[in-house]
Amino acid sequence: MTGAASVRAPFFVYGTLRPGERNHDLFLRGRTVAEEPARLAGALLYEGPGYPYAVDAVDVPGTVVGELVTAAPGAYGDLLRALDELEEYTAPGDPRNMYERVVREVRRPDGTTAEAWVYVAAPRVARQLRSRGRLIAGGDWLARTRSRDTVGPHPSCPHPS
Repeated sequence: MTGAASVRAPFFVYGTLRPGERNHDLFLRGRTVAEEPARLAGALLYEGPGYPYAVDAVDVPGTVVGELVTAAPGAYGDLLRALDELEEYTAPGDPRNMYERVVREVRRPDGTTAEAWVYVAAPRVARQLRSRGRLIAGGDWLARTRSRDTVGPHPSCPHPS
């Protein structure tokens, strides 16, 4: 990836921060100028205890469905701090992290791409999910309640909350 990590990249959200979900209004309302559909290739989506985890796909194709969110002018720093706290992200590689904040390329429906911050499962969480997590078929958190089309046993997720 290019230097997007050092600039104010948009965010790719795929779970409880999506429109209509419980954290969207709490964290994003009034802090964004754009929210548009997007997809993250090369990742799988796993059930967590009330929220999902994106995990890098290893040896299998995968796509996660979500939204590309652009922060409003003047709101970026506060939004970044709030999302880091929500996602229990402290610093790159910190063993206490539940998620890692990484820059990934996401694709809009028109085929254009953007680099965005994505919160993916931290390495120890990703290992547990790959071995005994519940995969969300189709990679769409919102569709899981409509179809409940999941594969695998229920995870014993390490999240403290």
